[in-house]
Amino acid sequence: MEEIIQSIILGIVQGLTEFLPVSSSGHLELVKAIQGGNFNAKESMMMTVVLHFATALSTVVIFRKDILEIITGLFQFKWNEQAQFSVKIILSMFPAAIVGVLLDEQIETFFEGQILLVGCMLLLTGGLLFLADKAKNTEKKVSFMHAIIIGISQAIAILPGISRSGATISTSVLLGIDREKAARFSFLMVVPLIFGKIAKDVVSDDFTMDGMNIPALSIGFIAAFFTGLVACTWMIQLVKKSKLTYFAFYCLLVGFVAIIWSFAG
Repeated sequence: MEEIIQSIILGIVQGLTEFLPVSSSGHLELVKAIQGGNFNAKESMMMTVVLHFATALSTVVIFRKDILEIITGLFQFKWNEQAQFSVKIILSMFPAAIVGVLLDEQIETFFEGQILLVGCMLLLTGGLLFLADKAKNTEKKVSFMHAIIIGISQAIAILPGISRSGATISTSVLLGIDREKAARFSFLMVVPLIFGKIAKDVVSDDFTMDGMNIPALSIGFIAAFFTGLVACTWMIQLVKKSKLTYFAFYCLLVGFVAIIWSFAG
């Protein structure tokens, strides 16, 4: 029963923080630390895979029409707006994919209870959100150069505590891109990466279903999926209305608490 409750909490945290600009990876590390790390390494890895699959699936549901347009654009073999947008999505993926492949082992060490790092990166996220909320709104679209720059910000956001959506949306807005287009591009660009990372984890030697608590995994998946649906829709509206300052304050608060916690612990 305890693992079921933990799974529900982790699912809700993942569903909310994957889309809200407060760092899902950072919050999962904090929640695991608060819970005392009751999952062993393999269970923790499996839970992470399941929760990320759930939020990726919720993104697919919300943006199903956009994703269909991207796929269609790739196979039309015409240099139209759909094809160009598809290429921009692909370009944005390269920085994070390269970092993920070349520095995979080093990145894993950042997810071993590095609460001080999480706290410092949350402070950085809060600062980014403050800057983005002050930027003027425009109707500019994402260019090819924008796609690469936003992709670099996504690669940096691999660090726990830096919000991926916060970093990519803030970067987009600071580049002068329309807020709604920025949120849409931010959520779409991560879908292939998440599914790619899940596939990599599934085929790795560390992945196994032996001894897994299937009910706990299933409930965690359901909690993350439905929470993700709500959070994704909500986040798009918040970005349009320039409401990122609230999340900036939240990130700063949690960041300071995490730093104090790390020293106290």
